[in-house]
Amino acid sequence: MENMTLTLKEQWDALKEGNPRLRLRDAALQLGVTEADLVNLNVGHGNTLLRPVFQEILCEVEQLGYVMALTRNDHCVHERKGVYRNVTFNGNIGLAVNPDIDLRLFMGGWKFGFAVNEGGRLSLQFFGKDGEAVHKIYVTDQTDVAAYHALVAKYKAKEQEQTLEIVPSTGPKEEKPYDEIDIPAFQQAWLNLEDTHAFHGMLLKHKVSRRQAMHLAPSGHAQPLRLDRLKQIMQAVSERDVEIMVFTGSAGCIQIHTGKAKKLVQTGPWFNVLDPEFNLHLREDGIASLWIVKKPTVDGPVHSMEVFDKDGGMVVQFFGKRKPGVPESEEWRTVLQEFGG
Repeated sequence: MENMTLTLKEQWDALKEGNPRLRLRDAALQLGVTEADLVNLNVGHGNTLLRPVFQEILCEVEQLGYVMALTRNDHCVHERKGVYRNVTFNGNIGLAVNPDIDLRLFMGGWKFGFAVNEGGRLSLQFFGKDGEAVHKIYVTDQTDVAAYHALVAKYKAKEQEQTLEIVPSTGPKEEKPYDEIDIPAFQQAWLNLEDTHAFHGMLLKHKVSRRQAMHLAPSGHAQPLRLDRLKQIMQAVSERDVEIMVFTGSAGCIQIHTGKAKKLVQTGPWFNVLDPEFNLHLREDGIASLWIVKKPTVDGPVHSMEVFDKDGGMVVQFFGKRKPGVPESEEWRTVLQEFGG
């Protein structure tokens, strides 16, 4: 095992030497291992394995002050700066509800945690049993670094050297055949929605994937868009100061930004929002379909722009800024109507 580890480390060191800016996730892909494997390689050499008491750790991150939260999937990276206040758990489900750090946490998907030092850049990084990152928390120039080191010391695992037991992901879940779905009942359930949060439960009840739901939606409730409409809509959001909500999820976390999206920048295949508190990096060649989706609620209809990959996975969702009891933003609805053709 030691020889294999050394060999992997040598390969990784050679990769870094040839491309010092290579992201850890991309290096893992090139080496045929997981990101957690690479982080684990440097345990004892800058990185620290944490005890798997992730709920306790997250409840104490507030002590660090101003940090950067990062949640990503294959095609979208969501970065939001702020303070981890109001972290609560009910069993394996957690919430952090704040104007800045706004998270939905699904702790059943969390397996490994590390304190990571990447060339002096400090972070807490958490991974699922498949070795894929579920959430990361980065130290900023306004973070209490002493509090970070105290947190790491408190939650440091007793045994630092271990081989990670990685369980490979099974890939996209097989969809139920259309002819086995009660489409009229599904459409009626959609029309009867009173809260957008009930949408996921409705899909589970009818055994319908999100991608299938787009094709089976009641008339007028899911409209496909040309892919170039996404950037046009975001340009309008930027120019008109429309406040939006941006949801990006991993297997263990959904991260939400509420506010404006002003500075839009294209870098190769990546379409970016680069604002002081919020960054979004969306890989355009990972987008397979784009939809405007309408859901009924007790506060009136709510419209979202939903982005899917080729496997039907949700890449990112955009809503107008809203809260329960408050109707949807008219500015957001107007933008979607203008570009919805």
